[in-house]
Amino acid sequence: MHVLVTADTLSGVWTYARELVTGLVSRGVYVTLVSFGDIPLPDQTSWMENLHGLEYHPTAFRLDWMQEGQDGFAESCAYLTSLVREVRPDLLHLNHLGYGSLPVKAPRVVVAHGDLVSWWMAVHGHPPRKTKWSEWYCSVISRGVAEASALVAPSKWMRDSVRRHYSRPSRDLVIYNGRNPIFFNPYVSKDDSVLAVGRLLDAGRQVSLLTHHAHPLPVCIVGSETPGHIPALPIRADVKVATDTQQLAVRGPQTEAQLRILYSRASIFAATSRYEPFGLPALEAALSRCAIVANDIPTYREIWGDDAIYFRSNSAQSLAKVIQRLSDDRELCRSYANRAYQRARARFTAKRMIDEYLALYSSLLQKNVKAA
Repeated sequence: MHVLVTADTLSGVWTYARELVTGLVSRGVYVTLVSFGDIPLPDQTSWMENLHGLEYHPTAFRLDWMQEGQDGFAESCAYLTSLVREVRPDLLHLNHLGYGSLPVKAPRVVVAHGDLVSWWMAVHGHPPRKTKWSEWYCSVISRGVAEASALVAPSKWMRDSVRRHYSRPSRDLVIYNGRNPIFFNPYVSKDDSVLAVGRLLDAGRQVSLLTHHAHPLPVCIVGSETPGHIPALPIRADVKVATDTQQLAVRGPQTEAQLRILYSRASIFAATSRYEPFGLPALEAALSRCAIVANDIPTYREIWGDDAIYFRSNSAQSLAKVIQRLSDDRELCRSYANRAYQRARARFTAKRMIDEYLALYSSLLQKNVKAA
């Protein structure tokens, strides 16, 4: 089987694509990978070095949700169409909804990692203002969803959001994201500390909730979920506030190795997002045996059930009270950490994700053969 996969280098989709591509190649699938966004640096592509059966095409096309994305969308569609005709994959796995309408015969799977309208609704409580660009964006996404062979969402909430805001796909299903547990260390002695991932100014991640009240434990906020490149000098805390009652460190993007260490040492992970189609950082924290303190939104309830402890939706005060509770009751904190770890190992591994994608691919290819 030969699958063409698209990805972008500007978000957690790059991490997802790494798990997907690595898993597919290990099962004997030949993969052509095309990336959009910034051209990745060598340390971001080092995972490809020992993968036999992978052909990589980096590009600098802008993404459809960017204001400047409209200008290059037709060009990127033409590029992908030409590449498909050249390499002739059996199936397309498109991590961008708009490409579901590519004029090619191969089955097209589109994955809803997020979209502008559902983000705007979650953050602002109303749809984005109608402009020529937003109308273009909604038209492109609706057409891509409607014409794709299948739409995959990483949560039921995200699937329902796509149905509500765009077209109804001909076929849709939920395949939860997964990570390989081997990348994380759940056995290190924990510090009594809180970790969060997201930029302070990101309204969707809203890690700024952690800055509204004093906490009994040190808090570390990592500025991005996308691993940074390896710096010439060691990364240090960009901002550090220490008082008698609070220690807060705000760091820039970390390398994967640095982020793994932070996960392994933290006892609590604060999943503060108000917009979250799935939440890879929380999964990575759970595989590192962190207790998950989650914003009470539908996605986190769906993913973590009773194995996370929740704070009142978007409430900094409630978040502070939950952290205080776990700080006061270390056994409760350890219990939630173990529960999150066991749930992650049972439900959200890369192996399970690859199994489900391969089953989907096979069904689409069989349908394509019958139709021919």
